[in-house]
Amino acid sequence: MTRDIVALSDVTRSYGEPPTQALKGVDLTVEEGELVAIVGPSGSGKSTMLNLIGTLDRPTSGTAFIDGADVSRMSDVRLSALRAYRIGFVFQQFHLTEGFSAIDNVADGLIYTGISRRQRRLFARKALERVGLDHRLDHKPNQLSGGERQRVAIARAVVGEPSLLLADEPTGNLDSTSGAGVVELLRDLNETGTTVIVITHDIDLAESLPRRVSLRDGRIVADSGRVDSGRAA
Repeated sequence: MTRDIVALSDVTRSYGEPPTQALKGVDLTVEEGELVAIVGPSGSGKSTMLNLIGTLDRPTSGTAFIDGADVSRMSDVRLSALRAYRIGFVFQQFHLTEGFSAIDNVADGLIYTGISRRQRRLFARKALERVGLDHRLDHKPNQLSGGERQRVAIARAVVGEPSLLLADEPTGNLDSTSGAGVVELLRDLNETGTTVIVITHDIDLAESLPRRVSLRDGRIVADSGRVDSGRAA
């Protein structure tokens, strides 16, 4: 039986004084195992949504449950632990450490778990094999193509086997061929059980995924619905 890994209810997020609302009464649920695109133009609220789902921010009002935890009621320490163990992040900018090999960049994704360096590198090797880069373990970022660097970033995000993977404009810095390869990789990860949410302004990318949630001016204006539930909004 599946459960909701994301459950936002009447969520608002305001910034500044006088306050500007970035999100306005958002209701959203995402079940375990879904592959969802959150799509919208600049200023639609996508980044704020990413921050809330990724527990980098808290709602101004409403409730936000992520992986069963009420974000608004958790301490910063517990939120940090939730991010470290249950959520993986992939960004448009790869955020790899120059001068470090692919395996060490991925191993750094486990640095706060307390396991030994040897174990971290073992898990990193498996994660790189999972994304098809077992032949690039010792290559540094400047020796990799853009698509390969994004694959290293994805390996780092999933090395701890998180419940939820958030991909923010994952193809934004890639050519069409490399971008298609990254999307296919996200599909593969989803098929093995990882819940994947892709935040993007790319309509074509969004339309290629099973479910699309459209944001505009801080509100959800369309939701293609969960494919397995037969619901649509």
